[in-house]
Amino acid sequence: MLVAFSVAPSVAADSQGSVHDAVAAAVRVVRASGLPNHTDSMFTTIEGDWDEVFAVIKAATEAVGAFGPRVSLVLKADIRPGHTGELTGKLERLETALDG
Repeated sequence: MLVAFSVAPSVAADSQGSVHDAVAAAVRVVRASGLPNHTDSMFTTIEGDWDEVFAVIKAATEAVGAFGPRVSLVLKADIRPGHTGELTGKLERLETALDG
């Protein structure tokens, strides 16, 4: 399963920098999980089974909650049982299609 998510405080506790600090706290949680992941300018994508992925997203959301009274969470999931390595596999197949 792949889950792309974005989490941020809806109301910054003090300044714009606090939003970046909050997002950094969430990304630290994801990276410490040991699950395959990728962060870009809009989302962090994480790969694993249902329970482990959502446990990490919950912990990342809680980390952001320390930065403000309200948290915004956006999720998009690709649920495909029995498939692993899709974090890079999907991109490799796309690149092959583009080259062909």
